[in-house]
Amino acid sequence: MNNTTKQKLWKTADQLRSNMDAAEYKHVVLGLIFLKYISDSFSALREKMQQEDYYAQNPQYIDGDIRDYCKANHVFWVPENARWEFLRNNAPQANIGKLIDEAMQSIEQENPKLKNILNKNYARLNLPAGRLAELINTISSIGFENGQTAPDALGEVYEYFLGMFADAEGKRGGQFYTAASVVKTMVAVMAPTENHTVYDPCCGSGGMFVQSERFVNIHQGVSNLSIYGQESNPTTWRLAAMNLAIRGIEFDLGKEPADTFHNDQHPHLRADYILANPPFNVSDWGGEKLTKDARWRYGIPPAGNANFAWVQHMLSHLVPTGVMGTVLANGSMSSQTGGEGEIRKNLIEADLVECMVALPGQLFFNTQIPVCLWFLRKQKKRAGEVLFIDARNLGFMADRTRREFTDGDIAQIADTYHAWRADDFAPKDKDYADIKGFCKSAKLAEIRTNDYVLTPGRYVGVAETQEDDEAFSAKMARLTAELTAQMEESAKLDTKIKENLEKIEQ
Repeated sequence: MNNTTKQKLWKTADQLRSNMDAAEYKHVVLGLIFLKYISDSFSALREKMQQEDYYAQNPQYIDGDIRDYCKANHVFWVPENARWEFLRNNAPQANIGKLIDEAMQSIEQENPKLKNILNKNYARLNLPAGRLAELINTISSIGFENGQTAPDALGEVYEYFLGMFADAEGKRGGQFYTAASVVKTMVAVMAPTENHTVYDPCCGSGGMFVQSERFVNIHQGVSNLSIYGQESNPTTWRLAAMNLAIRGIEFDLGKEPADTFHNDQHPHLRADYILANPPFNVSDWGGEKLTKDARWRYGIPPAGNANFAWVQHMLSHLVPTGVMGTVLANGSMSSQTGGEGEIRKNLIEADLVECMVALPGQLFFNTQIPVCLWFLRKQKKRAGEVLFIDARNLGFMADRTRREFTDGDIAQIADTYHAWRADDFAPKDKDYADIKGFCKSAKLAEIRTNDYVLTPGRYVGVAETQEDDEAFSAKMARLTAELTAQMEESAKLDTKIKENLEKIEQ
């Protein structure tokens, strides 16, 4: 589905919001998109079964006996009162909100995996009369386009709307959504492969998982990752479950939304790939209650900042051959506060830090804090070295306030990393070489001399600029002549405008 179509859908849906807050409205819209997705998926599977003469070959079966077939195809069973056609036909009714709530309840009863996930507050919505029906009609228009199936198109729209709601909510939007540029960069660097486990201890709406599955699909034609996540915010936890379900991704987000530090939902999990965008510089994470925690192998994180608690928690869940990546505030690369410098030193001396990437500002919806990417491994291919990448000059301004990476920008970062490692994802026609102002492979001895500071700019230096061989006196004369000519032309235009105005007055 092209961006123009998605933009039109968003504009139409957003216009129906009336005075409802975006934070509340997103659950209304995304819940309906999810409902249409599972209904369309179910209908498509039933149609396929009928085309394959399933019922003719199995006349003893009735509609209710095909649940196992649905389960095997990762399709949710949808009862009649929850099918989109039924709701669309009843959209003009005054009780449509109650019918949607009943549909959501029926789906949860038929599919235990969705228990307590779906929004069931449509009957109590504060929307003007008829707006819910208009929204249903808008979502009904999402279907087959350019060879896509309806579920594929709905998955794209769900992802697009998540980003747009994050933008509309501003700072609060960052609680459930990580900018696509950042997620894609992390996944391209980490390059997950089939039959492995992916874990995100603060998964938001699940964007890291979606992009990981997409990466594996593109490069290996399969999508069989084992997905494990945790999220403390109950509404965000539900968004993640729907986001993964709408793509047919199997997942385990724990039995309930919970605090990762104090109620780890996957205490025995050891993952191959761990990637996360934890909340930055959290000061009220309860660290004073965890000073003897076994996860703090490299130092007790300060009670006033959870950054290195997140890093060490992730390391504790990483298999010996695994890789982890996390977004952190730039202060994590140089801070000495509360013992952070000592923890960073211990991580470096243990040879766990593999790559540091400095990101440009304005990539995030929720903060202008400069951030960086940390990538750590327990078994590094280039022992005793750290790759530094300064990507602060990459990207373009997508609008007045937000920067994005192009596919080329992401490839530049990922290709540099893989070429440095000389791994299976390294570009065939490119060997690694330091590039002044962009990347540098530094040995631990050099990092020690820099007091274990990991800021890429300190290592990569400043990019070389082309020398200007025009003499200063010649350049000054040329620029002065150009300015004089422009001022003369401006004076002529002023005179012409004045003459025209005088004619109008006559």
